[in-house]
Amino acid sequence: MIELPPKFQHDQETFSRKLNWLMSLRFLFALLLLGSTIAVQVVYRNYRLEIPILLLYGLGGTIVLLSAFYGLIAPIVKKHHVLFVNFQICIDTICISLVVFITGGYSSVFSFLYLLIVIYSSVFVFKQGTLMVALFCSLQFAILLVLELYGYIDPFGYGGFLRGATLTGVQVFQKSAIMAVACFSVAFLSGYLSDQERKSKAELVAMEAHLDRVKNLAQIGEMAAGLAHEIKNPLASLSGAIQILKGELAQDADNMRLMHIVLRETDRLSSLVNNFLTFARPSAGRTETVNLNAALSEIVTLFEKDGSIDQRVKVTLTALDDAYIEIDPLQLRQVVWNLLLNGAESIDGEGTLTISVKVLRNKWITVEIADSGCGMDDNTLKTIFNPFFTTKPDGTGLGLSIVYRILETYGYRLDVQSTPGKGTVFTLYFKPTDPTPNASTE
Repeated sequence: MIELPPKFQHDQETFSRKLNWLMSLRFLFALLLLGSTIAVQVVYRNYRLEIPILLLYGLGGTIVLLSAFYGLIAPIVKKHHVLFVNFQICIDTICISLVVFITGGYSSVFSFLYLLIVIYSSVFVFKQGTLMVALFCSLQFAILLVLELYGYIDPFGYGGFLRGATLTGVQVFQKSAIMAVACFSVAFLSGYLSDQERKSKAELVAMEAHLDRVKNLAQIGEMAAGLAHEIKNPLASLSGAIQILKGELAQDADNMRLMHIVLRETDRLSSLVNNFLTFARPSAGRTETVNLNAALSEIVTLFEKDGSIDQRVKVTLTALDDAYIEIDPLQLRQVVWNLLLNGAESIDGEGTLTISVKVLRNKWITVEIADSGCGMDDNTLKTIFNPFFTTKPDGTGLGLSIVYRILETYGYRLDVQSTPGKGTVFTLYFKPTDPTPNASTE
């Protein structure tokens, strides 16, 4: 009946904690139902076990047993928690309908319990799911009243002390409409608030992860900068000395082959040190006001013509006409190019890369770069921004680290979401700026 969208799905620990609270509250409700039934008998001094009273006791006991059953199977059905919650919601609506039926049907004062189900369902499902619960409750209540109206059921036909008046079609329609409006109003409000709470929590978690990454990268960068400088100077001297020796040694084939190997590996090590310096202390660059649409279009055009992807990857761009940010155009190209290349390399065979530019409610601009590649598991996602971490046999593990550090110098942010076997989405967050007459398109 209800499905949790994956983007805002609860983590297992939080979901289980809320589910335990729900089962505990349901158990307390059952005790309250049993206690109130006893209290009614004491107040009215009616100690006969009439059918309505027996039904209330039976329903209260059933809910107690159900609560115990839910608690026992909860650890077993962890992988099917969505179905588990759906089942509980359905059973709860039926139990409330029975309570309403036993306590007077149309005249029952417990019809408000439907609203409690709608409210608690919003904790576990999205607004759409909450509206479905509201519809389910409204239909049950309306069917109950219609059956009572036409005499198919008789909540007051047990000869007990609970009595009611004769119903009319207008009364049934009015009360059903009132219940429907109440359920859907509560569903809209509680669903909206729950959705906002989930989004805020997701943003908070992402921000905390961002701050942790920045802190860790800053500490590593300070240590690495000095080390990289110490390596770079003797490396340059070593390369120069080898160049001189290469010219002075006899033109022996073996000697020349060894010299070429030494020079090639020296250049490779020099490139690695330069990248490490870029990661450790990225320069602020030449900040300009950049037309994001034009800049991304140019990057995509160049990337599609690059020989490394061999025209096997299709790139699509959905941009905004009036989106301007402040950044060094060359560094923007480096950031986007690295992410596109990373996505293309994750695709085995033909695939797609999709770039989407959007504006958030807080006016920040997001650039989503999604690929149809192999995706990543949770353990990989936690470490992809760490320097020297790579899943590629010939990678250095500095590309994403450098991208993250460049964005961090401007106060921008990079988030990632991935599903194994389905692909990865990198999301860049930029603060917009006003356009200038000479805004760069590079």
